[in-house]
Amino acid sequence: MLNAVFLDAATFGDDADFSALTNLPLSWQFHAVTSPAEVVERCQDCEVVISNKVVLNADTLAQLPKLKFIGVAATGMNNIDLAAAEKHGIKVQNVSGYAGTSLAQHVFALLTLVTNQLHKYAEDNRSQGDKNWSQSPHFCRLDYPIRELGSLTLGIVGGGVLGSTVAKVADALGMTVIYAGRKGERQVADNRVPWDDFLAKADVISLHCPLTADNAKLFSTAEFAAMKNDAIFINTARGGLVDEAALLEALDKGDIAAACLDVLSVEPPPKDHILLANPRPNLYISPHNAWASRAARQRLLGILAGHIKAFLN
Repeated sequence: MLNAVFLDAATFGDDADFSALTNLPLSWQFHAVTSPAEVVERCQDCEVVISNKVVLNADTLAQLPKLKFIGVAATGMNNIDLAAAEKHGIKVQNVSGYAGTSLAQHVFALLTLVTNQLHKYAEDNRSQGDKNWSQSPHFCRLDYPIRELGSLTLGIVGGGVLGSTVAKVADALGMTVIYAGRKGERQVADNRVPWDDFLAKADVISLHCPLTADNAKLFSTAEFAAMKNDAIFINTARGGLVDEAALLEALDKGDIAAACLDVLSVEPPPKDHILLANPRPNLYISPHNAWASRAARQRLLGILAGHIKAFLN
């Protein structure tokens, strides 16, 4: 029987059911977390390795002669040296299409947090101050402006399953949806908008593309300056797509109205991370859990098990 190891099973939480994996004809080891120093030892005798975010670089892969299959328990594969894996004849397979519903729900939770300002109204009602509902001279309170989504244009960067699922929700809410063309290219496909026009037209921009060497810090000073000053910026993709210092500056200068992030450049972030150490009232950060409804996590494990089964066959 082949040996298999899941290096960071704790990323799936305490309520995940791993039976889709354990029912496979493999001898399993599950580790909650794995430090860089532990990777080689834990993978040494394994033909199958599962990693969500544990890095498997060229040096590590060169020390694992038995390894034949890496299952990435996520969509992004930037933690795997794909060229080194190919060199050693190791198949690498990620999981896509599992989190569309969960992520789209999170995107609109972040968006409506800004447009409806429910957190501010709820906080006022927890307090005993002048803006408590009981202090209103009439039946409601209108202290914070509410923006109606149906009047807004949603700009999507990336056109895969996640972006198109978000687009479907936006369409149901009456939003106009546009897709970004590649940065620097004026000639774009019929369903795309040239990059500069895209930045100028979108009231909301939501990122749904992988992080590559070519698009690191895709959004920096020039991009934020080109956006509408009442625009809302949402990133549930990868933190490295954003120049975080430039984002903070754009919020301070009023180049954009708000930013909603589910990802940062380093995860978990250090306490002195620029965006955590410099909180702003128009900056909203969730801890990379847009993907993580229990239903989505179980779908991911089911798809992952299917990939391993196909490999074994």
